[in-house]
Amino acid sequence: MEKRHPGTNRSQSSAFQLEFSAGGIVREKDRLLMVKVENLEGKVVWTFPKGHIEKGETSKDAAVREVEEETGYKCEIVKPFEKVQYWFRRGSILVKKTVTWFLMKPVNKTGTHDTEEIIETEWVSLEETRKRATYKSDLKLLSKLK
Repeated sequence: MEKRHPGTNRSQSSAFQLEFSAGGIVREKDRLLMVKVENLEGKVVWTFPKGHIEKGETSKDAAVREVEEETGYKCEIVKPFEKVQYWFRRGSILVKKTVTWFLMKPVNKTGTHDTEEIIETEWVSLEETRKRATYKSDLKLLSKLK
């Protein structure tokens, strides 16, 4: 989707895209499942598993699929959790991302994590999760956990 900012002519237009993803806050007692990834800036960070919603897929289906692909854990949704929005830049394109998060519990280990996208997965205590999380949106999610 291209959007022009008001008061600009065609040569000054700046485009942005809308993206929609879904993910899971996977909890087992006092531990959360985190993934270590390399972000667009090349920094290695810990975050929660999520990914794009594919055509014809619900956000619930996408969250369950992405969590399993990224972590190797088949999970069950406990309840809808939170919806967060943030902006970032991918090259010259400004992206507005909306992520629908679900609170999940692990059902069983079905395989290993996606080694092309994920460096490592780890079950982390809630206290340690708060230390590792760096994204504002992840910190917002953690603040809402009871």
